[in-house]
Amino acid sequence: MRSEKKELRQALKLAIKGLIIQEVRLLQLEKSRPPAFILDEMARSIQEAKSQVMALVRFMPPKERDALIKRLVRQSADEEIDQAIQVRKTRCFRCLHVRYFDEAGSSHVNLPFGMERAHVIGCEITRAGIQCQNFIESSLAVSIGDYLDEMSLFYEIRQMFDQVEKIWGDYLTR
Repeated sequence: MRSEKKELRQALKLAIKGLIIQEVRLLQLEKSRPPAFILDEMARSIQEAKSQVMALVRFMPPKERDALIKRLVRQSADEEIDQAIQVRKTRCFRCLHVRYFDEAGSSHVNLPFGMERAHVIGCEITRAGIQCQNFIESSLAVSIGDYLDEMSLFYEIRQMFDQVEKIWGDYLTR
């Protein structure tokens, strides 16, 4: 019984994380004014994610369900914000000279698969550890402006969920 509850919470957390990311991507898309069919498909995808969340919690008592969903939404939004901050802080992810190192320390230009999974990401390995000596930002890297825009969207989504009094009735059933 305890294991089932833990699995349910984990599945619910993953579903909510996906829902939050989709909401942020929809806000990003709306800024670029895409064709209506793209927005419609994003809205349909979000509705499917909401249905998945509703299906996972359908047998829970309403008070417990609402409290759990609110807590998981807040926790998931905070984790996504923290992850976005961490990725931006790691210069190697944005560097033109990024290399992926497997457990043996071998350098790979592309992300290795299979037995040679990436263990460390960096530009240059020295005896002291990872040091990005030749940092040149890639043209494909997210600019500081785009990064700040994405962060503001995450905070906007978190605030939207914080303001919803009855998350079950007001958000998930829309």
